[in-house]
Amino acid sequence: MKSKALLEDLRTKSAAELNEDLVAAKKELFNLRFQNATNQLDNTSRIKEVKKNIARIQTVLAAQD
Repeated sequence: MKSKALLEDLRTKSAAELNEDLVAAKKELFNLRFQNATNQLDNTSRIKEVKKNIARIQTVLAAQD
């Protein structure tokens, strides 16, 4: 149910807010990948979760156009 709540939250945001969220998520993904490469990442499933969130944001952005 967590993803449905996130999706509803994303649908209520403007395009500018979604772009800000997208940039933040991409930065987080970069940091997670960097931590994974240096063996500092404990929760590797977080990478998959952030990737899915990026896809959700992009989908909502595309639907708004």
